[in-house]
Amino acid sequence: MYLLDTNILSELIKKRPNREFLERLRSKHPEDLFTSAICILELRFGSALRPDAASFWAKIEQGIISRVRVIPFGKKEVLVAGNVLASLKNKGQIIGIEDVIIGATAMANHLAVVTANIRHFLRIEGLRVENWLAR
Repeated sequence: MYLLDTNILSELIKKRPNREFLERLRSKHPEDLFTSAICILELRFGSALRPDAASFWAKIEQGIISRVRVIPFGKKEVLVAGNVLASLKNKGQIIGIEDVIIGATAMANHLAVVTANIRHFLRIEGLRVENWLAR
């Protein structure tokens, strides 16, 4: 099962999405596809900055949010995130809090993170990371 990161979700609404990515996505059972509430926040923020915010958000809702299940940032995710953040700080390998939350959400729910940003996520010990956009 998979947690799709924001950069992966964004691929779904591109005019010309990566074909290999789409094939791989279609090969997965829809019930195995998740995202984090923080990814939806990032998408909402990005869309709100656009002059066509309302229509672009409608495109996101139809093209992305309707295709995946959104995992909230709840108690189990918070506890894992605190441990991940402490571990990264102790190693001097701090990453953005958004990525910590996304990674912790995946770990707490036994999911692999699918992202094009593997450099940051690979710093999280024990997190499974896949890049479906790699060529």
